Amino acid sequence: MSTYMPKASDISRKWYIIDAEGKSLGRVAATVAHVLRGKHKPTYTPHMDCGDHVIVINAAKAVLTGKKLQNKYYRWHTGWIGGLKEVQYAKLMQENPEKAMTIAVNGMLPNTTLGRSALKRLRVYAGPEHKNAAQKPEVYTGK
Repeated sequence: MSTYMPKASDISRKWYIIDAEGKSLGRVAATVAHVLRGKHKPTYTPHMDCGDHVIVINAAKAVLTGKKLQNKYYRWHTGWIGGLKEVQYAKLMQENPEKAMTIAVNGMLPNTTLGRSALKRLRVYAGPEHKNAAQKPEVYTGK
């Protein structure tokens, strides 16, 4: 028996909605990364981009457990001398919750061209409305 290898023409991409309201930020990000990679499909192949599109709504209502809002920081470097920047997650979730969700999902994807192409299929919205109704997304009922 031979191993099934999907061709690029065989890959079909669906649109899913994941609601983050009242759920942990990391748990939602892990589920989103799982769907973006295509690991929920029986035709998953590690070296191919076979994931689906994901719309995350209510990102502003995602929860950080414990004292993470005060103790956790998002840090990045500008590339200049002394260019280390940081922002507290309480401020990040208040001002730009879409970025907080995107950062969490990006950290759970591989740092390769597959991960970068998967991240392009992610849409994050702070509220319950989204602009992708024309794609007829369905609610994701996975893990």
